[in-house]
Amino acid sequence: MNRQAQAIVLFLVGGAVLRAGSTDLYLRYVKAELRPLVLVAGAVLIITAGATVWYERRRPRTADDGRSEQPDGPSEQHGGHVHREPLVSWLLVLPLFALILVAPPALGSYSAMRAGTSLQEQPWGYSALPAGDPLRLNLADYAGRAVYDHGRSLRDRPIKVSGFVALDRSGTPYLVRMALNCCAADAQPVKIGLSGQLPPVLQPDTWLEVTGTYTDKKTKDPVNGGVIPFIDVTRTHPVPAPHDPYDESWNG
Repeated sequence: MNRQAQAIVLFLVGGAVLRAGSTDLYLRYVKAELRPLVLVAGAVLIITAGATVWYERRRPRTADDGRSEQPDGPSEQHGGHVHREPLVSWLLVLPLFALILVAPPALGSYSAMRAGTSLQEQPWGYSALPAGDPLRLNLADYAGRAVYDHGRSLRDRPIKVSGFVALDRSGTPYLVRMALNCCAADAQPVKIGLSGQLPPVLQPDTWLEVTGTYTDKKTKDPVNGGVIPFIDVTRTHPVPAPHDPYDESWNG
């Protein structure tokens, strides 16, 4: 591609990034706190595209311009006219329009059951939990307390957690949240098993708010051998997917 074509591609990429950063679309790719960097990146790309066009317009024209803009590799000339890059090369721009027009779905049960459960490193201790029944916890907090603290702070209290449903090959149901370190590419699932009073049918990727109590039942994740704690369910309630499906602070 010549520089003007490159500028067009840069502008389209920058516009797509700015659109993602100015709407909730960016939450499908990166953590919420990275939004300023997404907006800056989009602005830089658009400014670079403008600077490229400005430079091309001000650059003195020479007899070699036609040859310098030819694509790498052999080219053909007929009647003094240089063949430009084929129009089919512009098909490379189509993925950009997909980014602009189509929001990708958040990672769900398919990805979760093909990755091992992931917990934060064991802390030195856990802070006291607030009063109130039921106790609302994010799923990662419940899993960490159930595994590392052996449920000491969870016993004899009704607990409410939220996540999406995933089923393993044997049909065992799990409640899952995908946790991000930076972006969706490094997302890791945090899983808790479901036992007790469950609906007769559980559909994968359905978001549920689960009320239950701590149980010392645990299993090992077949993917990485990580410990998966269970919760003894007393009630389930379907809920819509959260605004930010990767935000572990969301509690339904």
